[in-house]
Amino acid sequence: MFVGREKELATLEKLYSENGFQMVVMYGRRRIGKTTLISEFITDKPSIFFTAQEVNDSLNLGQFSKRVYSFFNIPESTGAFTDWNAAFDFLTQKAKEQRFILAFDEFPYAAAANRSLKSILQTAIDHNFKNTGMFLILCGSHMGFMENEVLGYKSPLFGRRTAQMKLEGFDYFDAGKILSNFSTEDKLKLYACVGGTPHYLAQIKASETFEENIKRLFFDISGYLYNEPMMLLQQELREPAMYNSIIGAIAGGASRLNEIATKIGEDSPKVSKYLQTLINLQIVKKLYPFGENPQNSRKGIYQITDNCYDFWYNFVFPNKPDIESGSGDIIADSILSSDKVSSYIGKPPFETICQQYLKRANRSEKLPFLATSFGSWWGNDPKKKVQSDFDIIAANRNDKKIILGECKWKNDVNFAAEAEKLKSKDHLLSEYKERHYYIFSKSIPKKEYVSDGITIVTTDMLYD
Repeated sequence: MFVGREKELATLEKLYSENGFQMVVMYGRRRIGKTTLISEFITDKPSIFFTAQEVNDSLNLGQFSKRVYSFFNIPESTGAFTDWNAAFDFLTQKAKEQRFILAFDEFPYAAAANRSLKSILQTAIDHNFKNTGMFLILCGSHMGFMENEVLGYKSPLFGRRTAQMKLEGFDYFDAGKILSNFSTEDKLKLYACVGGTPHYLAQIKASETFEENIKRLFFDISGYLYNEPMMLLQQELREPAMYNSIIGAIAGGASRLNEIATKIGEDSPKVSKYLQTLINLQIVKKLYPFGENPQNSRKGIYQITDNCYDFWYNFVFPNKPDIESGSGDIIADSILSSDKVSSYIGKPPFETICQQYLKRANRSEKLPFLATSFGSWWGNDPKKKVQSDFDIIAANRNDKKIILGECKWKNDVNFAAEAEKLKSKDHLLSEYKERHYYIFSKSIPKKEYVSDGITIVTTDMLYD
């Protein structure tokens, strides 16, 4: 079942409706759904879909030849193309006769096996493909390669693309479409622990409870997600041990560069370089208080972006020796029956979910105004001389309008007290003249509570 990706699919369809050559560069982390999106797009269109492998150039060219021959009903006995130049020349002639899609998946593998392939493809585009109606899709999972070696200004392919797509995981709402058989609360809990990677969400069984799914996926040594984060790091990076240490430190509560460096016993400049790589891979993100300029702010903190990684490094990574000794069930029961998972979901996953809700509501024009920026804020309250924060913010800086929100993943929330607390921080971010207050809550307000200028959003309302 194909769900989500409506915007990306619409973009591809729009490009396809236009005349002339198109080159779409699509990339994103492994398992994120690139191949599924391409497959959905080409379903009713003439297309050649080739996926390169981690093999030598001769084998990739041979498999490519078979795909091309199959599409044009040419016997395989014809023999493989002599080289990529010959393959692209053949496709040029065919593209002059009919329009078709050429989807080249895992392009980095083919380019690694033949260092000239990027230049060969550039020549084919400049002198041949651009004079046809070919629709070329270059796709890859190696984020650094696609950004530097395909899109980068030093690449032979720089400037040839007509569109680019960086696929990210589903937000909570699209993930909920896959988890349609679960209750609202369990949808949010599963998203908070498994994340928005479509392939991971597909491993969740509707016949099992939240606890049973988490136990099977994370705490069983044969579970699909038991080693997944570690395996992906080993595939992408040369020094997984250092990255493991850094991500583990962030999961353990270290959020600033010096805290992370101190916790793992490394120099800050060295750790900073590794953190940048993790940011490029969308495993970690650097956040700044709303309104701060990232170029000169010293208040940035690091947070794990992917919920699956966050959960894994919080609960699986520290317990791996015991899980592998056969105590996985006992450890899982202990964690899932305590308040640990609930505390983990409350911050930061639930806050991220609430911010995703605001962005969706904004796109549908369902907020009090059209917001142009989102974030959260933390810092010193000069009036009370204490540290303060706002969990989520949506604002229009030009019109000086702002939404200030608190997120409470609790069964019992004192809404009156939370509303008073929100309004007591009115002096903060005082340049915004029109102010709206939101409280996101797992619990439902009691009937006698009347919100005074406060918008209450319960978990059920997140899916309205």
